[in-house]
Amino acid sequence: MSGKNILIIEDEAAIREMVSFALGKAGFNLREASDAAEAEELMAEQLPDLILLDWMLPGMSGIELARRFKRDEYSRQVPIIMLTARSEEDDRVGGLEAGADDYVTKPFSPRELVARIKAVLRRAQPEGEGEMLEADGLVLDAASHRVSVEGKSLDLGPTEYRLLKHFMSHAERVFSRGQLLDAVWGRNSFVEERTVDVHILRLRKVLGLHGRDRLVQTVRGAGYRFSAQ
Repeated sequence: MSGKNILIIEDEAAIREMVSFALGKAGFNLREASDAAEAEELMAEQLPDLILLDWMLPGMSGIELARRFKRDEYSRQVPIIMLTARSEEDDRVGGLEAGADDYVTKPFSPRELVARIKAVLRRAQPEGEGEMLEADGLVLDAASHRVSVEGKSLDLGPTEYRLLKHFMSHAERVFSRGQLLDAVWGRNSFVEERTVDVHILRLRKVLGLHGRDRLVQTVRGAGYRFSAQ
């Protein structure tokens, strides 16, 4: 679980500081936002693996922000843990109905929070995440971050690795350049669409050293597809 990116949206600096310390000790990477607008900017830059969302925020409630994230196809898969001083059953149900995956009632212990985060991340782990993705002898081990063909390791850059992982996780689906930018670089990234072509070429070049460049296919007028067929 270490190395996962957590976004905390909380207007109380003391709580953000406490959570930052606890999550850092547990091996997580933490980014912080004090309100909805700042959170949406950070979400556009890079999707986190999990969101810690305070119930009470200035300007927009955490419940409404949770609903907004869950309505957006870009962010709906990101699990949310609500941080709330409210312990009444109706409030807990309201948070879960808004799309939250769990809640932690203030005051909470850092140890409990870390345990809850790990539990939600395990439940939210996509199929194939932390396991093996395989196609035509090409194997991507998400747990060790390694790619190989018939036991021979491939030397991929980080962007090419993320591209390949995205492709292998969604085999046979056609992605436009814009969709690949959102998925691999993050929404609102300052990257031109032609950059996708450059990294596709690099990925194909490495795959081609092992006779697998055909797996990444160009779909004329539409984008790219990963297919072993």
